[in-house]
Amino acid sequence: MNKAELIDHIAREADISRLSAARALEAALGGMCGALQRGEPVSLVGFGTFVVSTRAAREGRNPRTGEPVKIRKAKVPKFRPGKALKDALN
Repeated sequence: MNKAELIDHIAREADISRLSAARALEAALGGMCGALQRGEPVSLVGFGTFVVSTRAAREGRNPRTGEPVKIRKAKVPKFRPGKALKDALN
């Protein structure tokens, strides 16, 4: 499912216009992104939790030349699925 399909699904299920569904989705994603940027976890009970983790700096290799390349540390988002989501898939 891509973003457009999700917007269509929200509009259909909530019986609202596609434009309202798009605004609602953008607002939700913006709020989640803002919280993650501040280092706060985003917990959606039953669905899962998004957290920000720091990946350590490391040395990699350029696949073309084989020479070593320094990879800087980075903040990366991680997702831990909730019990209800796991149960729905199994």
